[in-house]
Amino acid sequence: MKRTVAHLLATCFGIGHAPVAPGTVASFAALLIYQLVPTLQQPLVLLPLVILLTVAGIWAGSVMEELFGNDPSIVVIDEWVGQWLALLLIPHGWIPALLAFGFFRLFDIAKPWIIDRAQRLPRGWGIMADDVLAGIAANVSVQLLMVGAALL
Repeated sequence: MKRTVAHLLATCFGIGHAPVAPGTVASFAALLIYQLVPTLQQPLVLLPLVILLTVAGIWAGSVMEELFGNDPSIVVIDEWVGQWLALLLIPHGWIPALLAFGFFRLFDIAKPWIIDRAQRLPRGWGIMADDVLAGIAANVSVQLLMVGAALL
């Protein structure tokens, strides 16, 4: 039962089994869910959900690592957390959302400096930490871009 629950959570109910780019597929699914479920656009709903999924992801990621080795590609709950952090408190609409998606994927794939170091944490902590930081970096990037655009 523990393995089944961990698998469902870690793969976001199977999205992690996408045959190509499961992380990108999961991030885009998170973006679509955010855009299509207006309740998630409320920070007092999204932030507690992100915290809950982070804790669940640490546990589920740790279980999945026991089964499949270090940071298995089917684990994508970290992408949902990171993508939703990238979207937290940005203006609503498709353009800011797509910018958040692009920046999140950039930071998650390139893994500059501290993001790369965070993924070296043990077990589920490393799986989740790099995406949390990538999501925060993406969010700050979108916020700065929006402020810069407003100043023009």
